[in-house]
Amino acid sequence: MAGWNADNAAGSTGQGAVTLVAGSSFCISLPNGDVFPHHPHGIFYQDTRILSRWALTVNGQPLEPLGAWTPSPFQGMYVGRATRSDGRADSPLTVERKRELGAGFVEDITVHNYSVEPAACEVALSVDADFSDLFEVKDGRFLRRWEQTRRPRAGSVTIEATWQGSRNGIVVRVRDAEVTADGLVVNMVVPPHGKWTVRATVLPLSAETDVDAGVPTVALSADLISAQERRQRAWEERVPLPRTGNPSIERSLMRSHDDIGALRIVDPLHPDRMVVAAGAPWFMALFGRDALLSSCMVLPVDATLALGTLQTLADRQGSKVDLLTEEQPGRILHEVRLDVGTGLALGGRSVYYGTADATPLFVTLLGEASRWGLPAEDIAALLPNADRALDWIRDYGDLDGDGFVEYERLSDQGLINQGWKDSWDGINFADGRIAEAPIALCEVQGYVYSAYLARAWMAYEAGDDALAIDLRERAERLKAQFNEQFWLQDRGYYAIALDRDKRPVDACASNMGHCLWSGIVDEDKAPLVARRLMSPEMFSGWGVRTLATDMGAYNPVSYHNGSVWPHDNALIVAGLMRYGLVKEAQRLSSALMEAAEFTENRLPELFCGFSRADYPEPLPYPTACSPQAWASATPVMLVRSLLRYEPHVSRGELWLDPALPETWGGLRTTNLPIGEARVTLDVSGSRVDIAGLPEGMVHRRGTRPPLTDLVDLSGLRRT
Repeated sequence: MAGWNADNAAGSTGQGAVTLVAGSSFCISLPNGDVFPHHPHGIFYQDTRILSRWALTVNGQPLEPLGAWTPSPFQGMYVGRATRSDGRADSPLTVERKRELGAGFVEDITVHNYSVEPAACEVALSVDADFSDLFEVKDGRFLRRWEQTRRPRAGSVTIEATWQGSRNGIVVRVRDAEVTADGLVVNMVVPPHGKWTVRATVLPLSAETDVDAGVPTVALSADLISAQERRQRAWEERVPLPRTGNPSIERSLMRSHDDIGALRIVDPLHPDRMVVAAGAPWFMALFGRDALLSSCMVLPVDATLALGTLQTLADRQGSKVDLLTEEQPGRILHEVRLDVGTGLALGGRSVYYGTADATPLFVTLLGEASRWGLPAEDIAALLPNADRALDWIRDYGDLDGDGFVEYERLSDQGLINQGWKDSWDGINFADGRIAEAPIALCEVQGYVYSAYLARAWMAYEAGDDALAIDLRERAERLKAQFNEQFWLQDRGYYAIALDRDKRPVDACASNMGHCLWSGIVDEDKAPLVARRLMSPEMFSGWGVRTLATDMGAYNPVSYHNGSVWPHDNALIVAGLMRYGLVKEAQRLSSALMEAAEFTENRLPELFCGFSRADYPEPLPYPTACSPQAWASATPVMLVRSLLRYEPHVSRGELWLDPALPETWGGLRTTNLPIGEARVTLDVSGSRVDIAGLPEGMVHRRGTRPPLTDLVDLSGLRRT
């Protein structure tokens, strides 16, 4: 997924860690709410750990955790018991910590006294900030030592630090607290059967903050923190409200909507544009591939996220050749940190371009967005970017002119593998040998195929028949060539890639499921692909593994060689439905939704690939992001695919022919956006009721025809 693979033990947040996320800020803590620097925990703002220690004690003793949960993605509730210093088991004191994250955070600390006697309490917060950057914390390698000063004031402490001319700082405030060498302390007496509450507030210092003028009480107000809540509430009012006969499915859909809303970040150059960050905790930044796929997957929820993604990536589209960042004219970036000017991206700059798939996916998403009814003028403004992307495919993506897009990193600081399986060992032969670059991935050819057809359709709608013909013919040539060179006739599946010598990399991997999604697979081969994907070697019972169990590199606890990725499976489901393989799609979708029940209805980035027959629940992958954008988008994509729900606003058509599993029950969704309209949808079995369709729009049954059928080359008949 990312510039730094999450396949890194140091990045494990540990059993029971609680993660909050609010835009590009996030918080990772122990279950009792504490943060310690020896864990990869902390409060992070603009890719910097602004709090490395936040530990609460009552009468000198840490809290014993009783429970922790997240009412929303940016709010945490931690309940603990104040342990007794005399060693006796029961204590009459419990502590609630209600935490809300934004640009900093607010924490309300409430001590409850269940004794008939008053309780004298000393509540102490140990506070520190090391200002380590994100990946120093994740990897456990700290390269910088900030020179720190602590400035006490009444009820607050300011921590400032400098390093090679850079400045960082935070202000911590607790009403009526005394400042100590470690942090802040409040002494109080909690009445019998009563409670006592205090608010702690932490905000990063900014260039506008005048610390010498005193504690900036306005900036430290809860109103600033609550901006995240207001933004989330606005999101919830705009997105559809799903209700299903199966409560677990409904919870997963609602959790999906909440998490996508919380993962949205703003381009500071265009505050009106929202994009989705790749995932918490480590990848709260814009990743081209992740954002393009995620916003495509959630088009039924909010199509404007796709527009913000396309516009933001278009603004940063490659314009020159730079070997270090792997920028090339027309290339869509792999990774960018929107709100911080550091060199955290690969190549030592703030932007890194080393990906083979984001560029064709950009064109594909633009075509999808045009059919979902985004404003025609916005689509038209992005067409030059789409054409430059197609130029990149021709001039830079196809290194040797053989018709396939390959990758080979341009710098030893770049990614070895530049598809979605971007770990160093992610592309291998059946016997486990690592494939050598240049590498042409099977799914990338599918993305290029869909990009050609997407642009052909947009040209066709605009009346540019010559361009439509040219791109349609390019797509057909690529499809024929792909099915000839990637298909392994004796094995009944597609090679994951071609290596530097154009040999098929013969591992049985999940990537070919993406080829079903794109439509590049020949009709006669699709059932064979489905049979292999749903075989015991590939299907774990919870989802399709990234690599079959009979492959040499298989490891169920690896990042890309045997694990199960929800988004990967969602695209496979979409591909199965495209080819009419409904039973397989239903089985796979149900398995994923059942897996979500073990993680509070939030699908993680990935989980281990052990067989369901061997273990009663899906085992977590140690460093998986959660929430993570395309995992959060998976429930939406599954429902969309099983409904066969595809609007085509410019043609006045809504394709909808539901095939939900019986165990899911019926579905009622209100506030469903289609173009400028808001629709109410009721589905019960095969029965469909739709209210509020745009005037003139027709509901059609079946699967939306492929674009190859809509763009008829014989005289370009407009069907």
